[in-house]
Amino acid sequence: MKRIAKSAVILGMALLLALQANAQVSFNAARVLADDVLATADFYKAAFGLHEVQRLDLPDGNVEVMLNFGSTPQEALANRNAQVVIMHREPGAAPDPVAHLIFNVTDMDSTVAAVKAAGGAVPNPPFEYGDTGIWIGMVNDPAGNVVELLKFP
Repeated sequence: MKRIAKSAVILGMALLLALQANAQVSFNAARVLADDVLATADFYKAAFGLHEVQRLDLPDGNVEVMLNFGSTPQEALANRNAQVVIMHREPGAAPDPVAHLIFNVTDMDSTVAAVKAAGGAVPNPPFEYGDTGIWIGMVNDPAGNVVELLKFP
Protein backbone atom coordinates (compact mmCIF):
# COMPACT_ATOMS: atom_id res chain seq x y z
CA MET A 1 0.00 0.00 0.00
CA LYS A 2 2.81 2.43 0.85
CA ARG A 3 4.43 1.77 -2.56
CA ILE A 4 1.14 2.54 -4.36
CA ALA A 5 0.58 5.70 -2.31
CA LYS A 6 4.18 6.84 -2.88
CA SER A 7 3.75 6.37 -6.64
CA ALA A 8 0.46 8.29 -6.53
CA VAL A 9 2.08 11.18 -4.65
CA ILE A 10 4.99 11.33 -7.10
CA LEU A 11 2.63 11.16 -10.09
CA GLY A 12 0.41 13.86 -8.60
CA MET A 13 3.37 16.15 -7.97
CA ALA A 14 4.67 15.63 -11.51
CA LEU A 15 1.24 16.42 -12.94
CA LEU A 16 0.96 19.56 -10.81
CA LEU A 17 4.37 20.77 -11.99
CA ALA A 18 3.44 20.07 -15.61
CA LEU A 19 0.19 22.01 -15.24
CA GLN A 20 1.96 24.94 -13.59
CA ALA A 21 4.48 25.04 -16.44
CA ASN A 22 1.65 25.75 -18.91
CA ALA A 23 -0.46 28.68 -17.67
CA GLN A 24 -3.13 27.93 -20.27
CA VAL A 25 -4.03 24.63 -18.60
CA SER A 26 -6.09 24.39 -15.44
CA PHE A 27 -7.84 21.57 -13.62
CA ASN A 28 -11.55 21.42 -14.46
CA ALA A 29 -13.00 18.38 -12.71
CA ALA A 30 -12.47 14.80 -11.64
CA ARG A 31 -14.94 12.19 -12.87
CA VAL A 32 -16.09 9.33 -10.64
CA LEU A 33 -18.03 6.41 -12.10
CA ALA A 34 -20.80 4.68 -10.17
CA ASP A 35 -23.60 2.17 -10.74
CA ASP A 36 -25.89 4.37 -8.61
CA VAL A 37 -25.00 7.99 -9.37
CA LEU A 38 -27.39 9.59 -6.89
CA ALA A 39 -26.36 7.36 -3.97
CA THR A 40 -22.68 7.95 -4.75
CA ALA A 41 -23.28 11.72 -4.92
CA ASP A 42 -25.00 11.49 -1.51
CA PHE A 43 -21.88 9.73 -0.16
CA TYR A 44 -19.59 12.57 -1.32
CA LYS A 45 -21.95 15.13 0.20
CA ALA A 46 -22.03 13.33 3.56
CA ALA A 47 -18.38 12.27 3.76
CA PHE A 48 -16.67 15.38 2.35
CA GLY A 49 -19.19 18.22 2.65
CA LEU A 50 -19.68 18.71 -1.09
CA HIS A 51 -22.86 20.27 -2.50
CA GLU A 52 -24.62 19.56 -5.77
CA VAL A 53 -24.06 22.41 -8.23
CA GLN A 54 -25.52 20.89 -11.41
CA ARG A 55 -27.41 17.80 -12.55
CA LEU A 56 -27.76 16.56 -16.11
CA ASP A 57 -30.56 14.22 -17.14
CA LEU A 58 -28.99 12.45 -20.10
CA PRO A 59 -30.87 11.21 -23.18
CA ASP A 60 -30.04 7.57 -22.34
CA GLY A 61 -31.94 7.87 -19.04
CA ASN A 62 -28.84 8.20 -16.87
CA VAL A 63 -27.98 11.18 -14.72
CA GLU A 64 -24.70 13.03 -14.15
CA VAL A 65 -24.18 15.04 -10.94
CA MET A 66 -21.61 17.81 -10.44
CA LEU A 67 -20.46 18.58 -6.89
CA ASN A 68 -18.23 21.27 -5.40
CA PHE A 69 -17.01 22.61 -2.07
CA GLY A 70 -18.62 25.48 -0.20
CA SER A 71 -20.14 26.00 3.23
CA THR A 72 -23.55 26.40 1.58
CA PRO A 73 -25.01 25.22 -1.73
CA GLN A 74 -24.81 28.84 -2.97
CA GLU A 75 -21.09 29.06 -2.11
CA ALA A 76 -20.47 25.72 -3.83
CA LEU A 77 -22.25 27.01 -6.94
CA ALA A 78 -20.08 30.15 -6.92
CA ASN A 79 -16.86 28.14 -6.37
CA ARG A 80 -14.81 28.22 -9.58
CA ASN A 81 -12.39 25.52 -8.46
CA ALA A 82 -12.46 22.00 -9.89
CA GLN A 83 -15.60 19.93 -9.40
CA VAL A 84 -16.27 16.27 -8.70
CA VAL A 85 -18.49 14.78 -11.42
CA ILE A 86 -20.39 11.56 -10.67
CA MET A 87 -21.24 9.66 -13.88
CA HIS A 88 -22.96 6.35 -14.61
CA ARG A 89 -20.88 3.17 -14.85
CA GLU A 90 -22.41 -0.02 -16.18
CA PRO A 91 -23.29 -2.39 -13.32
CA GLY A 92 -20.54 -4.91 -12.70
CA ALA A 93 -17.83 -2.87 -14.44
CA ALA A 94 -14.66 -2.66 -12.39
CA PRO A 95 -13.57 0.68 -10.88
CA ASP A 96 -10.54 2.28 -12.50
CA PRO A 97 -7.54 0.73 -10.66
CA VAL A 98 -5.28 3.80 -11.03
CA ALA A 99 -7.20 7.04 -11.45
CA HIS A 100 -8.67 8.44 -8.27
CA LEU A 101 -9.65 11.59 -6.46
CA ILE A 102 -7.18 13.24 -4.10
CA PHE A 103 -8.51 15.49 -1.33
CA ASN A 104 -6.49 17.63 1.07
CA VAL A 105 -7.79 17.24 4.64
CA THR A 106 -6.98 19.06 7.86
CA ASP A 107 -8.17 16.30 10.21
CA MET A 108 -7.46 12.78 8.94
CA ASP A 109 -9.26 11.00 11.79
CA SER A 110 -12.53 12.92 11.45
CA THR A 111 -12.46 12.58 7.65
CA VAL A 112 -11.94 8.80 7.89
CA ALA A 113 -14.79 8.63 10.42
CA ALA A 114 -17.03 10.61 8.04
CA VAL A 115 -16.15 8.23 5.19
CA LYS A 116 -17.14 5.24 7.32
CA ALA A 117 -20.33 6.91 8.56
CA ALA A 118 -21.35 7.75 4.98
CA GLY A 119 -20.96 4.13 3.85
CA GLY A 120 -17.40 4.17 2.51
CA ALA A 121 -14.62 1.73 3.34
CA VAL A 122 -11.16 2.20 4.82
CA PRO A 123 -9.18 -0.92 3.79
CA ASN A 124 -6.02 0.16 5.63
CA PRO A 125 -5.33 2.81 8.27
CA PRO A 126 -3.79 6.12 7.14
CA PHE A 127 0.00 6.26 7.39
CA GLU A 128 2.75 8.86 7.53
CA TYR A 129 4.81 9.08 4.34
CA GLY A 130 8.31 8.47 5.72
CA ASP A 131 9.07 11.10 8.33
CA THR A 132 7.71 13.99 6.23
CA GLY A 133 4.70 14.76 8.42
CA ILE A 134 2.47 14.06 5.41
CA TRP A 135 -0.30 11.57 6.19
CA ILE A 136 -1.92 9.52 3.45
CA GLY A 137 -5.23 7.70 3.67
CA MET A 138 -6.71 5.56 0.93
CA VAL A 139 -10.47 5.04 1.20
CA ASN A 140 -13.20 3.69 -1.06
CA ASP A 141 -16.56 5.20 -1.86
CA PRO A 142 -19.55 2.84 -1.93
CA ALA A 143 -19.08 2.34 -5.70
CA GLY A 144 -15.54 1.01 -5.09
CA ASN A 145 -13.69 4.10 -6.36
CA VAL A 146 -10.49 5.05 -4.56
CA VAL A 147 -10.21 8.42 -2.80
CA GLU A 148 -6.79 9.48 -1.54
CA LEU A 149 -6.68 11.74 1.52
CA LEU A 150 -3.61 13.92 2.11
CA LYS A 151 -2.92 15.73 5.40
CA PHE A 152 0.02 18.10 5.26
CA PRO A 153 1.89 19.29 8.36
